[in-house]
Formats: sequence, structure tokens, C-alpha cells
Amino acid sequence: MTKVGLGIAVGCAVASSVIAAVMVGRRVRSRRRWWKVVKVVDEFEENAVTSVGRLRQVVDAMAVEMHAGLASEGGSKLKMLLTFVDNLPDGTESGTYYALHVGGTNFRILRIQLGGQRSILGHDVERKPIPQHLMTSTSEELFDFIALSLKEFVEQKGNNLQIPQVRGKDIGFTFSFPVKQTSVSSGTLIKWTKGFAIEDMVEKDVVDCLQKALARRGLDMNVAALVNDSVGTLALGHFYDKDTVAAVVIGTGTNACYFERADAVIKCQGLLTTSGGMVINMEWGNFWSSHLPRTSYDIDLDAESQNPNDQGFEKMISGMYLGDIVRRVIHKISLESDIFGPVSSKLSARFALSTPLLAAMHEDDSPDLKEVARILEETLDIHDVSLKVRKLVVKVCDVVTRRAARLAAAGIVGILKKIGRDGTGGITSGRTKGGKSGKMRRTVVAVEGGLYTSYTMFREYLNEAVAEILGEEIAPYVILKVMEDGSGIGSAMLAAANSARSVDTVQVL
Repeated sequence: MTKVGLGIAVGCAVASSVIAAVMVGRRVRSRRRWWKVVKVVDEFEENAVTSVGRLRQVVDAMAVEMHAGLASEGGSKLKMLLTFVDNLPDGTESGTYYALHVGGTNFRILRIQLGGQRSILGHDVERKPIPQHLMTSTSEELFDFIALSLKEFVEQKGNNLQIPQVRGKDIGFTFSFPVKQTSVSSGTLIKWTKGFAIEDMVEKDVVDCLQKALARRGLDMNVAALVNDSVGTLALGHFYDKDTVAAVVIGTGTNACYFERADAVIKCQGLLTTSGGMVINMEWGNFWSSHLPRTSYDIDLDAESQNPNDQGFEKMISGMYLGDIVRRVIHKISLESDIFGPVSSKLSARFALSTPLLAAMHEDDSPDLKEVARILEETLDIHDVSLKVRKLVVKVCDVVTRRAARLAAAGIVGILKKIGRDGTGGITSGRTKGGKSGKMRRTVVAVEGGLYTSYTMFREYLNEAVAEILGEEIAPYVILKVMEDGSGIGSAMLAAANSARSVDTVQVL
């Protein structure tokens, strides 16, 4: 080989070595970047773990906090509010009843016809927006509008029913704002939320305001029950199934209620009810325990929220927040690595990723995860991510959803533990007469809310966790039943259950 040829060969070899070294270097750097990403996700998953052992600790903590909240005002993060509802629908109700649901910028009017034997013969509903100016006007103007809308509904939907024919008809009133209940059909507004700011309404009896407006419009109708969403769900569940003892709403927000023995409400000594019990509104979104698997993302979300150090449980399990937790994890990954390309400004925007979009990515079953790619591009301005990265996003969605569902399940079992329906030896051990050898009692929990009813993976994780916590011996006796429109139909049913009362069945001596 000539010197020239040898030089060329050596030069080619050196060039090849340089190229190979560059390529190896790139692969090494790429692997390092990827392992950084994997480390972020693995750390998040580890800190968000919900083993059965931890869930049982949450169950115990929930039951303890329930006891504390019933023992004294302010004794627990759980408010454990008296609802004065001691008589739930049992399916024997008959007649025509109405419901009003004021819960935000829209309100609903319902009419149901009950035929006894747990049957609904007819059901009409109308949704109406509340004009924006009424949200900051006066209580009289707001309730006059509601009363007029009810009058028009009666005339239009009542099969030519005349106003005199609704004389004495009972109404269930679902008012989804903070209220201090003073009886089954009265309560004072604590404060406005959701954009309302009617100053003369605060500390007024909301039912009294409605009754006066009905009278001004010539409607001789009676508000028989003032309820919140979860109590309405419990009423609807009990109407269809007498074994229903609790209700949980898991949607944008979350809450739970259950039927408690009157003598267990220690903070209200001398509480007497005809039924011997009362529905307790837990306000469980504010539950907190050191056993909850809180991550740095939860801490940041809480600190930046409008209500720091408040509603801690809700911020880990409800639809309002799950999408934002996922966004925060993706943002952290984008700061650690360039796998999403340049850092998108949308990743810094709170609530840029909604929970319905989280669910759509989580449940994307296409081979190349097209829905994940579309949502990342259209919602977060993240383009052209690889399939490997899309799978990583789905994993983050899974960790957030699984933790939320399993914690909600622990909360449910915590309620059952408090009332002795979890089989571990509570007040009644959840068994019929005969002690441990006796048969377990069937227990039904009514569940409502889009997170549970519409998000399949969330529902499956929750159901699975309830069964795991209870164990194979007890789990078959606990049934979770989906309910729809407890805030409407359930409210009307509570009006029916309380309509025939001539005396107050709840007394505080």
C-alpha cells in the first residue's frame, strides 16, 4: 500500500472512530436524559403509593376523625354537620313533589310523581341560567326570579295543572352553598361562593327567603327539606334500597354523608329523633391525616390554591384537581429533560389540563396513543412526542388516578368502620344477631359524580380497593350503587318523606 493510500485509510479510520464516538456520546446523553425522566416518575410513584396497609391506616384515621367531629365542635377537620334529616325515603311515598337545585350559574326545577312500591311514575326537569346581574343584586330579586321560574314551570310542565291545584305541594330545596342547618327545612347562609356576592343574604334563612318569594308570586307551596348534594344522593339510594347507609359524591368536588345513631352525636347531648338516628353531613373533603401519601406536587398545588391548608382530601381525590397534578408532573419532567421539546408556557398555567382530558389520555387504547398526542399538542402545546414518551404520560395519569380512587375507597371503608359495617368488630360488627357466627348484614353505599360514573379506570380502581381493604370474607356484603341526580330527584324524595309531618321529629333537649 502506498503512503497516500495508507494515509487515506488511517484518516477514514480516525473519522469513523470520531463519528462512532459522537454517536455513542449522543446515545449516552440520551440515556442519561431518559433516566432523569424515569427517576422523576419513579419518585412520584413511590411517594404516591397506596398499599393496602397504608389504606387501612387511612381507614382508621377517618373513623377516629369522625368520632372526634361528633364529640365536639371544632374537634376534627371533619365538620360532621347535623342535617336534621332523620327520616329517609323508603319507597312507599306517593304523590307529586317538586325540587329546586341552586348550585351555581344555572339552576334546575324538577317535578316527580311517586307511585309507591319504589316507583317513579313521571319526571320533568328544566334547567335555567341565572342572569349574571342577579348574582350580585339582592336576595329578594334572586328569589323572585327563582319563584317566577317555578311558577312558569308549574304552568307549562304540569299537564295543564292550574296554580290553585299545586296548593300545599312540597318542595325539596338543594342549595349548594355553605349553610348552617337549623332544622330539616331551614338554614342560614354562611357565605357565598361560585361568583355570587349578595351581601344582604349572608346569615339569612335561605328557606325563609324562598318561601316569601313563593308567596309574592302566589304559589302556596311548602319547602319541606333543605339538603345538600350528598344527602340527596343518600335519599335516592335509600328510596330504592333500604340497606343504603351512606352516600358519596365524587365529581368536580367531593363529599360524603351517612346515617348515624342519635346517641353517638355527643356534641349535641339530648338529641332525640323519632327514628333514633340522623344523617350526618361529613364535609369529608377537609379530612386530613399524616397517613395520606402527599407528594411535593400536592404541597405546591395546595400552596398556590385559593384555600391553602384546607380541603386536603378533596385536593387529592376530586376531579377539580387531578388533571392539575398530572400537569405539574409533566412540567417537572420538561424542566429536567428535553423529551417534550422546548418548555411550553402552557405547562406553567394552573388547571391547563382538566381531569376529563386526563381520563381521555389514561383510557386511550389506540396502538400509537393518538389521543394522548392530540391532547398534549392542543392543550399543552407539546408537539411530536415519541410513543415511548406518550406511554410515560399515560403512566403518570395512572399513578394520579389510582391514588385518588384508592384513597376515596379508604374513606368509604372508614365510614363503614365507624358504624360497624366493615366486619372488624365495631359497634355492631356489621353482623346480624348471633355475634361472630352471625351472618354479615348487607350494606349499600350510594355513589354519584362523574369521576366515578364516567371514568371507568377510576371506578375500577376504587371498587378493587374497597374489596382489598375489606377482605374476601366481608367484601361481598358491601355494594356500591351508582345513583343519578340525587341533588334533584333525591331532594324531591326528601320532601316526600318529610311532607306529612305536623310536628318536628328532631328535638334537642
